[in-house]
Amino acid sequence: MTESELTRNPVPSTGELALEDRAALRRVAGLSTELTDISEVEYRQLRLERVVLVGVWTEGTAADVDASMAELAALAETAGSEVLEGLVQRRDKPDASTYIGSGKAIELRDIVTATGADTVICDGELSPAQLNSLEKVVKVKVIDRTALILDIFAQHATSAEGKAQVSLAQMEYMLPRLRGWGESMSRQGGGAGGSSGGVGTRGPGETKIETDRRRIRERMTKLRREIKDMKKIRDTQRGKRRAADLPAVAIVGYTNAGKSSLLNALTGAGVLVENALFATLEPTTRRGELDDGRPFVLTDTVGFVRHLPTQLVEAFRSTLEEVVDADLLVHVVDGSDATPLAQINAVREVVRDVYADHDGSPAPELLVVNKIDAADELALAQLRRALPDAVFVSAHTGEGLDRLRARLVELVEPTDAFVDVTVPYDRGDLVARVHTEGRIDTTEHTDTGTKITARVPVPLAASLREFSNW
Repeated sequence: MTESELTRNPVPSTGELALEDRAALRRVAGLSTELTDISEVEYRQLRLERVVLVGVWTEGTAADVDASMAELAALAETAGSEVLEGLVQRRDKPDASTYIGSGKAIELRDIVTATGADTVICDGELSPAQLNSLEKVVKVKVIDRTALILDIFAQHATSAEGKAQVSLAQMEYMLPRLRGWGESMSRQGGGAGGSSGGVGTRGPGETKIETDRRRIRERMTKLRREIKDMKKIRDTQRGKRRAADLPAVAIVGYTNAGKSSLLNALTGAGVLVENALFATLEPTTRRGELDDGRPFVLTDTVGFVRHLPTQLVEAFRSTLEEVVDADLLVHVVDGSDATPLAQINAVREVVRDVYADHDGSPAPELLVVNKIDAADELALAQLRRALPDAVFVSAHTGEGLDRLRARLVELVEPTDAFVDVTVPYDRGDLVARVHTEGRIDTTEHTDTGTKITARVPVPLAASLREFSNW
């Protein structure tokens, strides 16, 4: 088969895949990050993991699968690996045994041997049986997309809550994938004689793998308890913000879409900004002020990704509750990405799952297309047609931020109202509430009562309506 035939990307109109396409293990160009012009001594000092990426193309276009593999390569590099090859196998569904099929697994082993790779990363979540079978064929370590993302989260977690959440997610993933090798995994012998058959015929008692599973379950129970206690602290902090009647805005979006940069641009927060996937794992909340003078709180949340592991969604549930409690979601999209619409769908899917878990209805969404300074003009024109209600900005240069601030004023509903009232002296309780809950502009004692102008919470404004001077 010629090279051109190997790289053809026709999309079948039916479920039937062409025979030559099914037989091809197609290389994805441009993914290799192998180092060049480096001495043997320097290379030994660096010694990154050398990985080969493998994906199964079951649906979508060639551009879709290439984008997915490019993202996998970026994830691998973020984890500290060196990408040597990217390969894609076309199938109607992944092979139940080895993910890519036994024949292609042997081809993959030859490529691994030729490149000197020490790890294979699969673009999907593999079952324990698939991992085991593929590893036996290729003779090197095999991990899947989920394990890779979990590893990145483990590297980036800094707070006690973040570390506990990541550890819990890793253990939930690891538990069904523990593997042993026959009797060599035994830790202790079986029970006393009798029906067991006597010396030399008794089977092993608790094996090493069973001991490991028990210890992991015990550790998971402890982590869940710790996370629950940390959640109480987060709930208290969130409750104080809600009691202050400040509108809450949550920034959501794909990883590396520029959410932290936007938070800094809108509030001057000065939080970490890094051109890396999952640079932000702990939500950061900062107070800002709308153009009309109203204060509000803005929260930068964890970035999402396609096929975000369910273990992470579960473990980061308390963190994601910042999204549930928001009055407005600012959905940031990377305008310079090759597939921004796919990013939008991936984020909305996770947000829907989070709201479903809390039996809530999603808050209003404001789409913000970021990084327009780095985006192609034609791609931006297409996005403007596809997303007519979106605001296009560059958090880096400041372009479009005035328009974004104006839209925030329009979409963030007031939580307080201006009142001009004269409260009778026998209603001192209402005057006390105005002092406690509102922001007083002027106060004056008259013959009929206390004349006050102030901004107060909307429910209190309703109670004061009968005393209005208007």
